[in-house]
Amino acid sequence: MTRLSESVDRVTRLLDAADFASEESVRGLLIETAQRRTLDLSDLESSEQAALISARSQEMQPSSDAMAERIGAARKDGRPFVAKFGIDPTGAQVHLGHAAPMLVLSRFQRMGHHVVFIVGDITAKIGDPSGRSDERPPLTDEDIARNLATYRQQVAPFFDFDRARFRYNGDWLREVSLPKIIEIAAKIPVSMPLQREDFRKRLDAGQGLSLAEMLYSVVMALDSVETGCDVEIGGIDQFLNMQMCRKVMDICGQTPELVVATSLVEGTDGTGAKMSKSKGNYVPLTADAAEIFGKIMSVPDRLVEPYFKALSEWQDSELAVAAQRISAGTLHPMDMKKLLAGEVTAAIHGVDAAMKAREEFVARFSKRAFGEVEDLPLATDVDQPLLEVIKALGFASSNGDVRRVARQNGLRLVAEAEGEQDQVTLSYDDARETLAVLMADKLSPDNGERYLKFGRQLARISMT
Repeated sequence: MTRLSESVDRVTRLLDAADFASEESVRGLLIETAQRRTLDLSDLESSEQAALISARSQEMQPSSDAMAERIGAARKDGRPFVAKFGIDPTGAQVHLGHAAPMLVLSRFQRMGHHVVFIVGDITAKIGDPSGRSDERPPLTDEDIARNLATYRQQVAPFFDFDRARFRYNGDWLREVSLPKIIEIAAKIPVSMPLQREDFRKRLDAGQGLSLAEMLYSVVMALDSVETGCDVEIGGIDQFLNMQMCRKVMDICGQTPELVVATSLVEGTDGTGAKMSKSKGNYVPLTADAAEIFGKIMSVPDRLVEPYFKALSEWQDSELAVAAQRISAGTLHPMDMKKLLAGEVTAAIHGVDAAMKAREEFVARFSKRAFGEVEDLPLATDVDQPLLEVIKALGFASSNGDVRRVARQNGLRLVAEAEGEQDQVTLSYDDARETLAVLMADKLSPDNGERYLKFGRQLARISMT
């Protein structure tokens, strides 16, 4: 029996019988699944390794069998099997949307393979055009240096950098000569990048498309040539870029890399859009434990299973056991979502921090009496429009964030007296009024303490 199968057996026994409304049961499960994130997987056979990777891939090229064969061949030849992942520092924060392929990459590391994490300090100057409707504003060297400052620290929960290489593609791309680029580009038909749907849409709509953007995937492919990688991991939005990597490796006389493309992580707002800094529907890896827990608890229920698959080490058989218990009524869906929030929080901050965040969340949102909750932020300037009050509290960064929460009926005024509550749902138009006017119009004058609820966030309103 492998170490992974032993862990799955232990978790399955917990899932079969434990009461996950119990803090003790939750802690026991999180300890087991958190340990799995560093579990040595080198005792898996090549076919088992490929199957484990395939289970969390949306696309794998050429196939799972091809991966098993290549892993086996590397073992037989006594050479390292090299797995590559790249990210461009186009922003200062790494978020959970990046974590899905990084988690797959970490599995390769724990299988005993050689991992290369590439930061695209040169490719960031072009900007990945995948899925964009317009050209990305160019970044300066100063922008890139500022964004790079904490990248390694942010992704550290997913890797042991003592056993991995952390590289910048500027180290070799600055040395690439024009004759080399021409030699490669001459063997790539223009029709290949123009097959991309996002490029065709932009051209059809009369949007700009620069030659640099068309060359992005070719430049990115030189990272694969430099590292001589066996496999590249990325989101499904990178699939066509990774196809170009295979093409360029072949042109350069190398065996084309295998491709593992993971599903995109949907954003927390439930609109169906992928998690993105530009859309504001993301969870940064730099967030504290309470924020991560709360943001995961705010996602629609339909995202619980996809998030488990993308962001945790849970296996399909374990999710099936949990689903059976939910169907049987012995596991509440809300307790399952709290397990997910704890799982993701523990991955970044550890089990103790995850349990503390869970405790605070339950205290803040599960008790009927908000007056029992300590350390609530205080809304003091009631003569400001509610929009400005919400942003001053840090609950939202833009009016668009407020509009979205209001449309989901998540913007409320609450009055509480002697444990009894009166809640009033507010519209986005209401939020343009001052908080004082809204309280006077919407709440009775003698019904106790006042609170502002914004999605899963809560603030006490100053009455002085």
